Amino acid sequence: MLRRYVGDWRSSFDKMIPQLTLNREHVQEIVAYVNVHAPLEACGLLAGKNDRVEKVLFVQNQAQSPVRFVMDPLGQLNAFEWIESNGLDLLGIFHSHPAGPETASPTDIAEAAYEVVHVICSPKEGQWKLRGFWIENGRSTEVTLQIVE
Repeated sequence: MLRRYVGDWRSSFDKMIPQLTLNREHVQEIVAYVNVHAPLEACGLLAGKNDRVEKVLFVQNQAQSPVRFVMDPLGQLNAFEWIESNGLDLLGIFHSHPAGPETASPTDIAEAAYEVVHVICSPKEGQWKLRGFWIENGRSTEVTLQIVE
């Protein structure tokens, strides 16, 4: 079943996900992770069901760059296996933009390989802010990130 995450895999959703739900703990995990890796970009996967994230999976940024991320292939494969073995779906990919922008960059849009929510973490006024984007056909559309207790 790993085949659904590689090659021409398409999300099980028929259209853009208008909202992604994370709990505060997920946000805190992501913020702590990107903060530790700054000024380099950090990345990972978001797993869950429907539009609700249940697990944050960290994947090493193989590029080790402040302006680009490339998920470590083995780490990404291990994360996909974990998602599948736990009966969850890939809902999103997150990565940081330590120096901005707060939106999906032209590189993010050009290299988006999965039809999932792309969560961008960027610093604003001394704090990390998260924004979600649906990237498809060379365009990005903002997706609401709902943070719950």
